[in-house]
Amino acid sequence: MQKHYFLLAFFVSFFSINAQQIQVLDEDSHEPLPNVNIYNAESTKTLLTNLNGFADLSGFEENELLIFKHLSHDEKRIRKAGILRNNNIVFLEPNENQLEQVVLSVSKFEMNRENIPQKIVSVTPEDIKLYTPQTSADLLQNTGQVYVQKSQLGGGSPMIRGFATNRLLITVDGIRMNTAIFRSGNLQNVISVDPLAVERAEVLIGPGSVVYGSDAIGGVMNFYTLEPGFSFSEETNISGNAYARYATANEEKTVHADVNIGGSKLASQTSVTYSDFDDLKMGKHGPGEYLREDYAVRRNGEDIQVENENPRVQKPTGYEQINLLEKIKYMPGGDWDFNIGLIFSTTSDYPRYDRLYRKRDGVLRAAEWYYGPQTWFLGDFKINKRGNGEFYDKAQFTAAYQYFAESRNDRDFGGETLFTTEENVGAYSLNLDFEKGFAESKLFYGFEYVLNNVDSEGESTNIISGEANPTASRYPDGSSWQSLAAYGSYQWEVNDDLSFQSGLRYNHILLDAEFDDRFYDFPFEEANISTGALTGSAGINWKQNDYLRWRVNLSTAFRAPNVDDIGKIFDSAPGSVVVPNPNLDSEYAYSGELGLEWSPAENIEFQVAGYYTFLDNAMVRRDFDLNGETIIDYQGEPSRVQAIQNAASAYVYGFEGGMQIDFSVALRMTSQLSIMEGEEKEGDDYLPLRHASPVFGNTHFIWNKGKLKLDIYGEYNGEFEFEDLAPSEQDKPYLYAVDENGNPYSPAWYTLNLAAQYKLNNHWNATAALENITNQLYRTYSSGISAAGRNFIIALNYSF
Repeated sequence: MQKHYFLLAFFVSFFSINAQQIQVLDEDSHEPLPNVNIYNAESTKTLLTNLNGFADLSGFEENELLIFKHLSHDEKRIRKAGILRNNNIVFLEPNENQLEQVVLSVSKFEMNRENIPQKIVSVTPEDIKLYTPQTSADLLQNTGQVYVQKSQLGGGSPMIRGFATNRLLITVDGIRMNTAIFRSGNLQNVISVDPLAVERAEVLIGPGSVVYGSDAIGGVMNFYTLEPGFSFSEETNISGNAYARYATANEEKTVHADVNIGGSKLASQTSVTYSDFDDLKMGKHGPGEYLREDYAVRRNGEDIQVENENPRVQKPTGYEQINLLEKIKYMPGGDWDFNIGLIFSTTSDYPRYDRLYRKRDGVLRAAEWYYGPQTWFLGDFKINKRGNGEFYDKAQFTAAYQYFAESRNDRDFGGETLFTTEENVGAYSLNLDFEKGFAESKLFYGFEYVLNNVDSEGESTNIISGEANPTASRYPDGSSWQSLAAYGSYQWEVNDDLSFQSGLRYNHILLDAEFDDRFYDFPFEEANISTGALTGSAGINWKQNDYLRWRVNLSTAFRAPNVDDIGKIFDSAPGSVVVPNPNLDSEYAYSGELGLEWSPAENIEFQVAGYYTFLDNAMVRRDFDLNGETIIDYQGEPSRVQAIQNAASAYVYGFEGGMQIDFSVALRMTSQLSIMEGEEKEGDDYLPLRHASPVFGNTHFIWNKGKLKLDIYGEYNGEFEFEDLAPSEQDKPYLYAVDENGNPYSPAWYTLNLAAQYKLNNHWNATAALENITNQLYRTYSSGISAAGRNFIIALNYSF
């Protein structure tokens, strides 16, 4: 052990000559501790450890007494000379306050979790390292409280409390990711967020419109990426990670590196990740309907349907992805800091797998169906101001620009025409957020402006001659969507055991679009929407005694029509085509939640929550007509006309339960279970709600002692019988298994898994996992691709 500490001290001195750099570690796990506050007895000198627990003590005197303070660990006092004699290592002991965390998702400023009436699910870097998610969709699914649908390997559409797609909001570093073309169909934009560049993630379960505006009906998924760390001394501090991972189920090969260069006033963070995924191999024990018996290839200018040598290999599903991040932070003084962030993500072409195995009379319908590169760029500039002003204590200004590019490409089996639609969105946003503290309360308020410009083109290309001609675009080209908003949120700590939080937001939405009548005879020329929405929330968090804590929350939320709702043209299902409808209004949600935390003993905690949400004026896809025509020709096929309409109401209610038992200091058990029921009104009937998921959950047994961490866990999912499926899902039998009556249904499934992490020394960490040990063949509900079969994962991380 002493040898390892000596090597660590030597290695650090190599990168920072004459610097007196130390590392702060957890006493039990030996994991690095970020954000440890280090200061002298007079508090005249202070600094924080970086993401890897490093700090430079060259600004302190040799015999100066230093105080180490961290939210989840006991305070420690030690002289600098003693630290240097101990090979530059400081150990802190965990304390009982480990669960007292701060979150950003409710106000965009730090708030104590215990004072928040809404449910927040957090994901830490330690979780990401142990469970090795391939994408951020997998990261969310690993929480056991977010359900994820997949239509292809390059995908992942989260579902929260019966809502999904454009009724959920995604933010990155506090910046809205949802655009004017986020659709009601399954979305894969979340995979653009690099899980290896995520410093932490927070999922707000339930409505979040007061702070985040339109779309935040079912929840908000907040991703906070790596931040630059300062050295707080005259010496420059260099730290970082190198990471590599391999997985057998899809021959994944991922490499990642990040480097932080920190000075006393200027710091930068750089991150690069590259992933290569091959075709995904499904499990062995399960429905035979999921097997990939044959697939299409093109040989000598002809489409051929060939037998798959291994029907468990889902051909084609592989793709590649690269993610880049660069951040620079400048802190001229204690009250100001300036931040520039650049994030870029792009993929190769990737197949839409569930469209490639559909058949007509035993013959594949499509020879090609793939998405073009999904490209996302985020550039943002932030200014943070701290102080005791008359109107604020903290202020943050954020200006951001995002660019999104995506395309769809499909060609019928035996056909010569490749149809392509391409979309580009430029998204601009300005945010100004404030926090003002009073004696026992805080006021959060702010303003927001968002502008989306949408470019959309359609083209058909003859693959033999190469001749290309324009066709109908997916969206009205040159359309725009704007949002202007003001909000306020108030938190009052009535006493040590009771807190109250409420808020209001007013949003005004402007949408302008002009329709191209070259290809279809629309009964309208343009859409101009100007609509407002007032939403609010109120909740309490009450600690009844040392054993019981209650949460009660009431809230409203809304979703305004976007360009996808009013203007898209696409084939929603075989034989159906969705056409524009400019006559849409906003939909509104009204929610209530009651939560309870019960701790009958220090080492046992139970959490339960019940909720109910009513969705009014819901925008749904229904049969429609164009100038009286209910059937039109779309890409050479007679198709039933449909459109998005304010034609329904819906409700969803459910129960969420969780428990945590610490059998010893080293052994912990956690378990989560979600049960929900949702229905949508169509005419006089109530039918199953499409995005209400089956029963699902997980159970973990975690052993964490010294250098070793082990997790044996199970994931499980209930059955949806044919009658439980929404009508739109019943119309997609190719996605599902077949019951004894010949009807599609979604079978129950489970997996057993093992994850292990071993700290080789202060620089090297090794992770290994065996997922789906029993090799189950299954699909998550509504998914078009089967999950991985038995999957062995190995990863190695080097930190300096």
